[in-house]
Amino acid sequence: MSFTTLPLVDEVDIVIPTIRNLDFLEQWRPFFQPYHLIIVQDGDPSINIQVPKGYDYELYNRKDINRILGPNASCISFKDGACRCFGFLVSKKKYLFTIDDDCFVAKDPSGQEINALAQHIHNLSTPSTPFFFNTLYDPYREGADFVRGYPFSLREGVTTAISHGLWLNVPDYDAPTQLVKPRERNTRYVDAIMTIPKGTLFPMCAMNLAFDRELIGPAMYFGIFGDGQPIGWYDDMWAGWCAKVTCDHLGLGVKTGLPYLFHSKASNPFSNLKKEYKGLFWQEDIIPLFQNLTLPKECTTAQECYIELSKFTREKLGPIDPYFEKLSDAMVTWIDAWNEFNPLTNGATAVKVKPSKSK
Repeated sequence: MSFTTLPLVDEVDIVIPTIRNLDFLEQWRPFFQPYHLIIVQDGDPSINIQVPKGYDYELYNRKDINRILGPNASCISFKDGACRCFGFLVSKKKYLFTIDDDCFVAKDPSGQEINALAQHIHNLSTPSTPFFFNTLYDPYREGADFVRGYPFSLREGVTTAISHGLWLNVPDYDAPTQLVKPRERNTRYVDAIMTIPKGTLFPMCAMNLAFDRELIGPAMYFGIFGDGQPIGWYDDMWAGWCAKVTCDHLGLGVKTGLPYLFHSKASNPFSNLKKEYKGLFWQEDIIPLFQNLTLPKECTTAQECYIELSKFTREKLGPIDPYFEKLSDAMVTWIDAWNEFNPLTNGATAVKVKPSKSK
């Protein structure tokens, strides 16, 4: 699908976690420049991050996070890509797109550059079909429809809350797979979008991800997986499990497939193995617990679902390791911060924040 327009400019923020100058934005300029950027600087706040001229942006470093959140800053990971969720917290837009700084514009098989953001907005703007699988994948795409035997009562679909894109070149592998396939590259472009069925979890990758902040934002928390924690490289996995369970409960959809971007840099598998070592074992116990989790009917918002997930984390995952009790506390702190910045009732005014640098 070709996108020549820049949709919903006033309703989208682009969130980028980084530790380096954002030269990669030069390639994205035709697609990103009209949009507002929220940049979350990880690591040493004394480093001056350079942003290409012409972009409208806010830049927050760790000092800003500590100043703005105060005691609640403990819920934002340090020295970890999970810091991006601070951008989710302070945004006021309906849709968020988050991308890593080693990702570039990909080309489709015809050689045309892919406007990943426009495809994500299209995915989020069209329904999902989580309750019955359509064998032609996304029936709302041009040239597709529901196949014979698809229930007419389900053809209206449900609102899409998450759009999960893919990547060409460097695959998103775990460390053991990286070690045995160090030179493997993904060159296969599949022109397809599908809804992930209800009750099915998936490994969510944050490098090419968009979501409806108003619907699922409180559950899109990347946890504490950075400096000082016994597990790393599971921040987006955690957010994916929690967000998918929440979407299933609230009757929302999750799409995966298009758009692609070009992932340029393979991270160090030995460093990754140190970070994710415990997670490789823990996930075998955690995932079945998530698969069997049922949230109370009384939970009608993402915030309420997430508080229940914090209880689940403490009660069911705490016996695996005391770390999960700490994570449970961070989840509660996250919702407290979310409610403070995004009040829903009583005419309260959302907290206003000031970044260290903006333009």
